[in-house]
Amino acid sequence: MRPFDYRRAGDEAQALALGGRFLAGGTTLIDLMRLDVERPERVTDITRLPLRGVEDAGGGLRIGALASNTAVAEHPLVRQRYPLLSEAIRAGASQQIRNMASMSGNVMQRTRCPYFRNLDFPSCNKRDPGSGCGAIEGDSRKQAILGTSDCCIATHASDAAVPLVALDCTLTLHGPEGEREVALTDFLLKPENHPDLEHDLRPGELIVSLNLPALPWAVNSTYIKVRERESYSFALASAAVAVDLDGDTVRDVRIALGGVGTVPWRAREAEDALKGQPATRQAFEQAARLALQDARPLQQNAYKVGLAQSVIVRALERVTRNEEKA
Repeated sequence: MRPFDYRRAGDEAQALALGGRFLAGGTTLIDLMRLDVERPERVTDITRLPLRGVEDAGGGLRIGALASNTAVAEHPLVRQRYPLLSEAIRAGASQQIRNMASMSGNVMQRTRCPYFRNLDFPSCNKRDPGSGCGAIEGDSRKQAILGTSDCCIATHASDAAVPLVALDCTLTLHGPEGEREVALTDFLLKPENHPDLEHDLRPGELIVSLNLPALPWAVNSTYIKVRERESYSFALASAAVAVDLDGDTVRDVRIALGGVGTVPWRAREAEDALKGQPATRQAFEQAARLALQDARPLQQNAYKVGLAQSVIVRALERVTRNEEKA
């Protein structure tokens, strides 16, 4: 780890004045600094800022940026109104990491792609723009098949961000130019020609809250994750699903995917196809095919197309038939 200037902010104004890289839970930043992937000149500790609350917001929720994953997963309002978010958080990482990790850090966590995290691999456009993408010609088995480019196929690692995208989460940001609110789907950037640009956080800005709109039928929701081992493993494919039923007809639906996209992937074509349709396996399978129609798999990760489709169908069947959750 290289030398850096460490400061601790006592309040938000001081944090914005100090700038640098903000340290919350540190479960990603510190790891990457130890690996010499992240090399900040200044680290500003913001753990003393009062941004940990989970509050009702007109039927929705306002989640403080520093709220721990554990606190959010176990909060009664989250479990009652948005069970898919609680399930997704509990499916990610170990209990110790969930106790430390912040919600804002979770959605901003960087990829677990080995070509990014290991300096022995020289080709990584995220780490060294213009150097190439080692995963495209190398080991692509766990990499993304949606939202990829010729410059990067790294998968976004967050579990929690998947239901947040499905639920139309927005972020409140404070910075030198004041306050702004941005949709999480706009905040997280696909790689395109600049894989090193991963989010729309402007210089000096700080995430202060994650905001979920009221969505009463999100009580009928779930998160399913397929991984190589049962504990502490990143998703090969996952699905966050919420369904509003009118009898046996899908009135509205939300579907987002993890483990297969360069960002948490909102499957809007699949949602549109299901609205007004009967809640049948045939309709679910058709929607799942639409969700993956733009996939760009390589030989080693082509299995993810069928896997993601199966996860979508399984999640939809669970919430429409009230199947017991694992």
